[in-house]
Amino acid sequence: MNVKKFTAPTSREALRKVREALGPDAVILSNRQADGVVEILALANDDAASLAMPPGDSPMAAPAPRLELPAAQDFAAELEPALAARASSLLSAATAAFGAATPAIATAAPAAAAPRPQPRPQAPAATAARPAAPQRSAPRAPANAAPPAPAAPTLDMDRISALVADAVASAKANAAAEMSGMMNEIRAMRGMMETQLAELSWGATQQREPQKTAVLREMLAAGFSATLARYLIDKLPAGRDGAASLQWIKTVLARNISAMANEQALIEQGGVFALVGPTGVGKTTSTAKLAARCVMRHGPEKLALITTDAYRIGAHEQLRIYGKILGVMVHSVKDEADLRIALKELKNKHTVLIDTVGVSQRDQMVTEQVAMLQGVDANVKRLLCLNATATQETLSEVVRAYQGSGLAGCIMTKLDEAASLGNVLDVLIRQKLNLFYVSNGQRVPEDLHLADPAQLVERAFRREAASRQVAEADLPLLMAAAGGDTLAREVHLG
Repeated sequence: MNVKKFTAPTSREALRKVREALGPDAVILSNRQADGVVEILALANDDAASLAMPPGDSPMAAPAPRLELPAAQDFAAELEPALAARASSLLSAATAAFGAATPAIATAAPAAAAPRPQPRPQAPAATAARPAAPQRSAPRAPANAAPPAPAAPTLDMDRISALVADAVASAKANAAAEMSGMMNEIRAMRGMMETQLAELSWGATQQREPQKTAVLREMLAAGFSATLARYLIDKLPAGRDGAASLQWIKTVLARNISAMANEQALIEQGGVFALVGPTGVGKTTSTAKLAARCVMRHGPEKLALITTDAYRIGAHEQLRIYGKILGVMVHSVKDEADLRIALKELKNKHTVLIDTVGVSQRDQMVTEQVAMLQGVDANVKRLLCLNATATQETLSEVVRAYQGSGLAGCIMTKLDEAASLGNVLDVLIRQKLNLFYVSNGQRVPEDLHLADPAQLVERAFRREAASRQVAEADLPLLMAAAGGDTLAREVHLG
């Protein structure tokens, strides 16, 4: 075996020496760096071919022993888990292996590639000149010889592919989970930074523009939301003192409350109106007040009353008593079919008022009630009764639950029991509800009035709310949690 060693400062120079000495088909045996030089051991292609073919009398030339079938099966069963583990290990290390390839290996790759199979060298001429020995026929196996053992079972490549696919899917799932967790952490950090920056900004605003801080405290004390208050404070014109700024805020609030200027839309035009809302908001009393106004304007023969409240004890009797006083017949219905029949019989009436059953805004019956009123042939206009004593979150839930395809308007009830009106006015502005009437008592029909937006806003800022003032130290944190961008389409400043 003629193995030669080549040394050079670089791999490129060493490979050049190998090609010049042994030819382009030389076989590279080793490639290493020693003492600042590259050392390559190479072998000629002919010498490598002679090494690959052992002589006939060598033990390496003997055929490999064949495994018996039981031993082969055991070997395959033991090999499959090992192959699966090896495939998963190779898959996880593939990216690192490709990235770790060095420039020297990349340069030596063409020369170090596996040589193509070469034809077997021919025998010397002297050997070829000898007369060929007579061929002997292969001995025939005896009749009673044992049959050859079956070949060992091949590995299931489909199963190996499935194991590799499972490993890839598991790696993707783990990567997706890690990415999701990282994104959640980034969002949390962003929210924390925005909150801290907003606190610093409002802290600076308190020192730079104290009149804005005073107006802000007044709005929060009146019951308006921090989001609406922040939006209006940001739009507050510069150069105004505290009183002028507060007056500008009141004007903007009153302008954004949509109210019925006269009773033309309800009493004169007539139609079918259904009063809806949660339990105890005053739907039956408000129905009686509206019925009295209609009777005084058009007479009892032009009015009809319908009740769908068959759940509460005495609910039908309460409206029947009001109808008896007014001289109006009260009709009771149970479902959509009854309501459709009743409305068809009362189509000659100028005004039809429907008193519905009170249902919590979180009850599934709200959806059924809205579907019943929208499913009849007549155009039923729904008026939502809003309790002025409820919190802003509760009122928002009520509006969302009873919204359906759209509300004709609302009636503000229990005005005399409310400590502040900012909560209900805030919801009216946000939801763009048309305010028809305000109710401030139980008297029929005296305690029902047309809504005056300016008067309602003025009452919301009365000094009864002074005890609900927010501390100045809490304003930055409260304002940082409120976003006012969504109100740009809802509040008109002009």
